[in-house]
Amino acid sequence: MNLLKTLSAISSMTMLSRITGLLRETLIARAFGAGGMTDAYIVAFRIPNLLRRLFAEGAFSQAFVPILAEYKNKQGQEASKQLVDHVANTLVWSTLIVTVIGIIASPLFIYLIASGLEETGAAVWMTRLMFPYITFMAFVAMAGGVLNTWREFKIPAFTPVLLNISSILASLFLQQHLETPIYAMAIAVFVGGVLQVAIQIPALMRIGMLPSLSWNPAAGLGDPGVRRVLRKMGPAVFAVSAAQISLMINTSIASRLEEGSISWLSYADRLMEFPTALLGVALGTILLPSLSKATADEDHQEYSELLDWGLRLTFLLSLPAAVGLAVLAEPMIATLFHYGAFTDEAARQSARPLIAYCVGLLGIILVKTLAPAFYAQQNIRTPVRIATGVLVATQLMNLVFVPYFQVAGLALSIGMGACLNAVLLYVGLRRRNIYRPRPGWLLFCVKLVIACGLMGGTAWFGSQQIDWIGLQHHAFLRLGALLLLVGVCAVVYFGALLAMGFRLRDFKRIAR
Repeated sequence: MNLLKTLSAISSMTMLSRITGLLRETLIARAFGAGGMTDAYIVAFRIPNLLRRLFAEGAFSQAFVPILAEYKNKQGQEASKQLVDHVANTLVWSTLIVTVIGIIASPLFIYLIASGLEETGAAVWMTRLMFPYITFMAFVAMAGGVLNTWREFKIPAFTPVLLNISSILASLFLQQHLETPIYAMAIAVFVGGVLQVAIQIPALMRIGMLPSLSWNPAAGLGDPGVRRVLRKMGPAVFAVSAAQISLMINTSIASRLEEGSISWLSYADRLMEFPTALLGVALGTILLPSLSKATADEDHQEYSELLDWGLRLTFLLSLPAAVGLAVLAEPMIATLFHYGAFTDEAARQSARPLIAYCVGLLGIILVKTLAPAFYAQQNIRTPVRIATGVLVATQLMNLVFVPYFQVAGLALSIGMGACLNAVLLYVGLRRRNIYRPRPGWLLFCVKLVIACGLMGGTAWFGSQQIDWIGLQHHAFLRLGALLLLVGVCAVVYFGALLAMGFRLRDFKRIAR
């Protein structure tokens, strides 16, 4: 399998997801601005989204995929299908129980994570409607893990587009017909979850892995494979929860700052997700099954070379993304969100946390590349210990940064915490001697810094030629100018690398 080609395919699907996601956020910003009701929606969606990341996508995938890869490579199709049946039954029933509890306890959750929120009634209503989303995503996460193990990457990468489409249609056609317009976005999340489940079923049927669910919630708990997954999930939940707990604490802090702070942080976060998903999530998706296979085959050289390839790609694409987003923060926020109810002040305030995030963008993406190296070895305890320490460090940084930088301080703490996480993960891999960097890293990084400097200077000069916020009523002119500037920056960056001897063939990689 050509990993660079596969990465390009996944990134293309992810790009579609992020483009539709940005369109969704643009329409939300235009319709609802960055006020109290938008804050309520963001907080309401954050609760089921947190549990989705804890019990479904994050912790579950980290525990499930390496074990499923072992079953597939060593025990065959029939044993793998039985494991999928039993794991799916356990996962779906457990998230259903959590959903019922969550619907009942929604007022308590809202109070705990955003006690400073003004529109608590709207937040509670939307939380209850969106809570079933975690059950939908549990099934989607299981399906994605199976499909990725069978190296069917496109459907899992495309799936998030359906949520974005549902939200876009709700913001365009549904919200004006509701007494409380923001409720349309909560309805869209529920519908989007149903659609994401539906698209997995034909793909699973094609590979003979559509799970058979039982009405008995305990069915499958006696399976040794299920017990292994659950044992691995315990530490994995804690590892994922460390980052999510930090996010929740930041939400609570933001709710006590100036009204709109939660929205400003959220809009900045949306732009950060673009490079994070295109590179970090995509690389993690293809590396985890490949690294798991290399571990199962006891091919230590293949394991180390795969990780080195992933790290070089991370540096190659993350550094220019960080520089570009930081320099063009206000032009991008203005071009994407500065319409309708989204004010000049909201545009300026949203740019500040985006700049702060960029300080740690490389670390954020490196974590998504380095952590699968531990998960592939079924070592989840080490990332757990590191994540726990980083959680404490991030909140200590909040004590220092927030009084001076307000909402931007929250973003800066997250970015710096991610950098610390990445360094500790790297040190852990080197100490265990399971990753040996290939020669040439110093010269490689020097060339990247030179190219990023040239690109950053170009971006800064170009951004100074236009009053981005003043062009609010000239959307297509502003968009065209931004696309042209980004294109010129890309030509400068990759042209500089080409002149310094970089070639595409150097980054091709065939998985064994």
